[in-house]
Amino acid sequence: MAEKEMSFLDHLEELRWHVIRSISAIFIVAIMVFIYIKTIFDKVLLAHLKPDFDTYQFFCKVFTGLGMESSFCDIQFKQTLQALNPTQQLMTAIWSSLILGFIISFPYVLWEIWRFISPGLLDNERKKSRGFIFWASFLFFLGILFSYYVIIPMSVYFFYNFTIGDAVVNNFKLDAYIGLVTNTLIGVAVFFELPIIIFFLSRVGLITPEFLKRYRKHALVLVLILAAIITPPDIASQVIVSVPIMILYEISIHISKFVIKKQQKNVEKSPRVQ
Repeated sequence: MAEKEMSFLDHLEELRWHVIRSISAIFIVAIMVFIYIKTIFDKVLLAHLKPDFDTYQFFCKVFTGLGMESSFCDIQFKQTLQALNPTQQLMTAIWSSLILGFIISFPYVLWEIWRFISPGLLDNERKKSRGFIFWASFLFFLGILFSYYVIIPMSVYFFYNFTIGDAVVNNFKLDAYIGLVTNTLIGVAVFFELPIIIFFLSRVGLITPEFLKRYRKHALVLVLILAAIITPPDIASQVIVSVPIMILYEISIHISKFVIKKQQKNVEKSPRVQ
């Protein structure tokens, strides 16, 4: 056992290598993304500017099926994106590659985090937490898909069609548009990690199910405010975004309750072992 004990400097050295491997993975994937950056921009990052994007077609079919006219059936994005300085396209491509590199490498980064943390856990804690990488990755990519197919299309549609007068024309910068897309992807994906965050906060005693229930209304107000920030300022968009987040909040309450009950059972059993 003594051989396995590590000093503070040893832990720092171990952490340094985990960070280096994580960053290396992100850079390797980012380089691969950059090689195919034109295709990725056309098929992925700029796909929301095409009238035949899946979300627009879905809403068109839904409204048509209900016997209602919808502007989703006749979307026109007339203005092109502008690069206002010589390096803007290159820097946008590099920055986008790094963000996509992080998104694609997220499970590996989690695995490196797990490898650093797991030696400090007890055997039973390690066994119970084996699903951490899977569930954290699942929720992360679920958030990515939700933002890509729901939030971003609604945001793009709204901002491209909103005007305050005929004298003002929407003519967006390339980096501003890509920033909207990538920030929304990462932001919503982090929101979807709420159950995982609550799980660990409950394990260390910072959060209880009673606390989450007591402040449920406050959480709803906060979610609506955040939804108003990351979505177009209309009721439908805010509700569409708020509903899954509040569902995750309710799931988090049950997760916290489960963790607390498990800890209480372990405390009750511990005197008998003595």
